[in-house]
Amino acid sequence: MANAQHAADKVRWHLIDADGQVLGRISTMAARLLQGKHKPTYTPFIDTGDHVVIVNAAKVKLTGRKEDQKIYRQHSGYEGGLREERARLVRQRKPHKLVEDAVHGMLPKTKLGQAMYRKLKVYAGPDHPHTAQKPSKLEVA
Repeated sequence: MANAQHAADKVRWHLIDADGQVLGRISTMAARLLQGKHKPTYTPFIDTGDHVVIVNAAKVKLTGRKEDQKIYRQHSGYEGGLREERARLVRQRKPHKLVEDAVHGMLPKTKLGQAMYRKLKVYAGPDHPHTAQKPSKLEVA
């Protein structure tokens, strides 16, 4: 019975609609699903997580004054290579980046965390090309 797979071991696809939802709530839910912490077979050093598809990322909500105060920083590695951008401008330019960065920050900073991050698919609009995988729709509480 070593080759038999349990129902909990099966990799699933989940769909989260970010329309009007708070960024942090969606990110924590996605990070838990990607790590596999919702499964009884969770092991920290094994990738037991599922695939997560997030749609309507452009309509995600930031609480307080984060739209104007939250800063996204990138550094090229060269002297004076720091680039800063407010969340409002990031949303206009690359709306999916808000969600991707939030989830990426909650995953482990290892090769295993990178493998988990590759299972995250974020789309700015309501359409996604993963209908063949039949993702189950999740409600954010």
